[in-house]
Amino acid sequence: MFLVGPERLELRSAPLPEPAAGELLVRVDAAVTCGTDVKVFRRGGHPRMLRVPSPFGHEMAGTVVAVGAEPGAGPGPGAASFAPGEQVVVANSASCGRCDWCLRGRENLCAELVYLNGAFADHLLVPARFTAGSVYRCPPGLPAETAALAEPLACVLHGLECFPLAYPSEVALYGAGPIGLLFLSTLVRAGHRVVVADPNPVRLAAARSLGAAAVLQVGREGGEADRVRRLSDLGDGFELAIEATGSPAAWWDALATARPGGGVLLFGGCPPGTSVPLDTHHLHYRELTVKSAYHHRPATFRRALALLAAGEIEARTLLSAELPLVEIEEALRSMMRKETLKVVIRP
Repeated sequence: MFLVGPERLELRSAPLPEPAAGELLVRVDAAVTCGTDVKVFRRGGHPRMLRVPSPFGHEMAGTVVAVGAEPGAGPGPGAASFAPGEQVVVANSASCGRCDWCLRGRENLCAELVYLNGAFADHLLVPARFTAGSVYRCPPGLPAETAALAEPLACVLHGLECFPLAYPSEVALYGAGPIGLLFLSTLVRAGHRVVVADPNPVRLAAARSLGAAAVLQVGREGGEADRVRRLSDLGDGFELAIEATGSPAAWWDALATARPGGGVLLFGGCPPGTSVPLDTHHLHYRELTVKSAYHHRPATFRRALALLAAGEIEARTLLSAELPLVEIEEALRSMMRKETLKVVIRP
């Protein structure tokens, strides 16, 4: 399935490629839609991840079909360490491993980060750069559709590493979409009290089922910080406020929701060119720490797979429908209508 323009998809066919040296050919057993897919579908592209026309989709797990190993290559990183029949998860980015950011363990900021799209297909040709460090073996017994959640969960884990909470804390979470619910599951598992704000009652019900201490239906235009803040135990705000919607209005509310000495994690990516006014008095006299988080790193991807394999993340609540490849557009539009959270695609 190719994205060819704003809200325009095209199903294309081509002969199966033979993997070249260092490449893998992977049969896609399950791909999963996400909020980024919806955003890219609406806009007809992404400033970093893809330009149309482009293969589409980036959360997937599958089975190695063919290996294009170097002649005489032995076991080790790269395609030669995989064998046909192995089940794998393919991350959607690969860093260079050489730049300053990579050497610091911040591969998500790699100066030469490249992205891989094409999960919405029956097969995916994985480039050599990805086989060297962005292909992971599935833990035994982990269903492909659950394993495909490693990518968004890895992003969430990266975000939480920006704000390590050393003791049980109160957290306000704006957004109960798939990313927000992954934040919720991870935080509840760690013993934190989480209050979730979202406009959609169905998503709030999902949040409550996953352990939210309280939920609040809010408007989409912002101005909800006072209502959310009153749900904290002391009424003065939260140790951490997380924005997981990609809405400038929610960014503003999150900044106004943290308690004195607290933190704000701006996680959702807003449209290019948007801005948010900053209340300097509020920021300074409350001594707030404000951070943003982007993407994932190999370390958080490995942790995500381990958590999913251990059953510590409730995956079935997120995977609310299943459709064949030819119905990708309906899957995305059902998400746009807020009828589904994530849709499993079975090529």
